[in-house]
Amino acid sequence: MPRIVRVALVQVALTERPGAPPAKSKKSMIDKHVEQIALAAHQGAQIICLQELFHGPYFCAEQDVRWHEVAEPIPDGIITQLMCELARRHHVVLIVPMAELDSPGVLYNSAAVIDADGACLGKYRKVHIPHAPPGFWEKFYFRPGNLGYPVFETRFGKVGVYLCYDRHFPEGARALALGGAEIVFNPSAGIAGPGEAFWKIELPALAIMNQYFVAGVNRPGWEGPWKIGQFFGTSYLCSPRGKILVEGKRAEDDLVIGDIDLDEIREFRQALPLSRDRRPDTYGPVTSP
Repeated sequence: MPRIVRVALVQVALTERPGAPPAKSKKSMIDKHVEQIALAAHQGAQIICLQELFHGPYFCAEQDVRWHEVAEPIPDGIITQLMCELARRHHVVLIVPMAELDSPGVLYNSAAVIDADGACLGKYRKVHIPHAPPGFWEKFYFRPGNLGYPVFETRFGKVGVYLCYDRHFPEGARALALGGAEIVFNPSAGIAGPGEAFWKIELPALAIMNQYFVAGVNRPGWEGPWKIGQFFGTSYLCSPRGKILVEGKRAEDDLVIGDIDLDEIREFRQALPLSRDRRPDTYGPVTSP
C-alpha cells in the first residue's frame, strides 16, 4: 500500500505595523499561525511546517538586544507548550522554527518537532549561522547549533530539519539521509535577488542526491522598518527525483498543501542505488578544516 502523507507549509506576512514592539508582534504572529494550523488540519494535513522564526519579523535585519525577549526555552516555553496542545488537538505533526533561549544571553535559531500526540520529540539547532549584508546578522543573536543533525520518527514519517542558510552546505543534508530522514524541511527567510535563483535549484538537488522529499518554506512580503528586500514566498514540496509537486504564491500569504508517497523513496533508491555506491573512505578532505 502507498504511504501517502499530506504536508502543509505555512507562509505568512507580518501582521503588525513596522516597528511594533517585539512582544506585540510576537503575539499577533502566534495568533495568526494558530489559525493557519487549524485551517491546514481541517484540509487533512498531517505534517505542518512553519517558516523560520515564525513568531515575528526576521529581526536579524538589525542588531538589537531587545529581540532577546521573543526567545523562549524548548520544550518548556509558552510557544512549545501551545504547539504541543495544538498538535494533540488536531492530530498533526508540527515543525516549529523559533528563537530558542538556552540560558540568559545564549540563543539558538532552532525548530521544535512535535508529534501528533502532542509530545515534543526534540529540537534542531541551526548549524550554519550567516552574518552578511544586507541584513542577515544572525551571529549577533545565535550560537551555531550543537545537536548535530537529528532525525525524528513521527507518526507520519521520519523527519529532518535543515534551517535556511544550512541548505548551502550539502554535508548536513547527507547526514540527515544517513540518519534515515524521509522528509527534510527547510524553513527559510529568503529575499529577492541572487538567492532567489538558488531557491529552486539547491533543494531539488539535495532531494535528488539524498533521495528523500524536501520542503522549502519561505516567508513573503516586505518587513519594516528595515526593508532589506522582499521575502519571496514560493514555498514548495519537492520529490526525491527533484520534481516540484506544489508551489506557493510569491508575495502573499499562502497555505501550500500537497500529498507525497513515501514509497517513492524506496522505488527511487532501488532504481538508482546511490547509497550502495558511496565511497566514504575517500571523503576525508570534506571534513578537513
